[in-house]
Amino acid sequence: MNLLKILDKAVQLKASDVHITVGLSPVLRVNGRFKKLSEESLTNEDVYNLLSQIANKELIHKIDEKGEIDFSVSLPNKFRVRVNAYKQKSNYAIAIRIIPNEIPKFEELKLPDIIKQFATKQNGLILITGPTGSGKSSTLASLIDLINETRECHIITLEDPIEYVHNHKKSIVNQREIGRDSKDFNSALRASLRQDPDVILIGEMRDAESISIALRAAETGHLVFSTMHTIGAAKTIDRIIDTFDASKQQQIRSQLSTVCVGIVSQQLIPTIDEESRIVATEVMIANTAIKNLIRENKIYQIQNIIQTSSKQNMFSMDQDVSRLYKQGLISKENLISRCNDLQYIKKIVHI
Repeated sequence: MNLLKILDKAVQLKASDVHITVGLSPVLRVNGRFKKLSEESLTNEDVYNLLSQIANKELIHKIDEKGEIDFSVSLPNKFRVRVNAYKQKSNYAIAIRIIPNEIPKFEELKLPDIIKQFATKQNGLILITGPTGSGKSSTLASLIDLINETRECHIITLEDPIEYVHNHKKSIVNQREIGRDSKDFNSALRASLRQDPDVILIGEMRDAESISIALRAAETGHLVFSTMHTIGAAKTIDRIIDTFDASKQQQIRSQLSTVCVGIVSQQLIPTIDEESRIVATEVMIANTAIKNLIRENKIYQIQNIIQTSSKQNMFSMDQDVSRLYKQGLISKENLISRCNDLQYIKKIVHI
């Protein structure tokens, strides 16, 4: 079995992911749904042979040693893949994310125009949040590319692994892969502050140390982009603060209220014909009222500010999924399953 042929088929069918595991044929995720490539079940030897087509013996040894490994590969047919190879029931398994070689233009992502304005900021913290597979990496890549095309900046990205590859344009872009170019996120992040950056992209804020360094970087005049696996600005802020011990939380609230520029949450929802997926977003702009709420530990009031600040181009996830439903773009079932507050939805949509 040839992995390149499987990946070519995945690209042809516009799959986002490929899953290869023992006991099944290769499975593609197309528009959020599974599609088997055949009825043939893979053995552990089959999976190993497929893995060995993109991973050398050293990488496979690391999987045997650690149980899993992340890496990315540029393939000859004009796309890249992000690979997580792992062990399950003592067998090999592979999860592959398809990454186009070309960075998507902001307009192609059909995101709200207000998000584009984040690329003009000089400093502060901007977070793109959402579940796995919601397009966070594409949104970040398009914003970094926009800065690269329009501003003279030194951009440093810290990724695990590198996904979209940026060429130098008006900016200088240095991309560091964790595990290959630096030992770990926190070491790379600390070092980045000594590398004269203007913009720092952190693949994911993972723990208290990386959050602390990111906040410090934003405080000291850098523009910092990062991601978190949360839905909703208020939940994101709570997650950041709850990462720290109670004795440090007030300091973190104070720092976050000072440096936060905005939080975008996004999720991909199947269209009503189930032929594609459409992005739903929540946008929070950290205005004076929101900064005060963060500082005063009144996070629960932030959702109300977002829902009532349309003149400042803010809107909640529930408002956006309601808009998509009213426009006939998503089904009632997806409206209900993807909203955060069904009672609020029932007030603004007749269902």
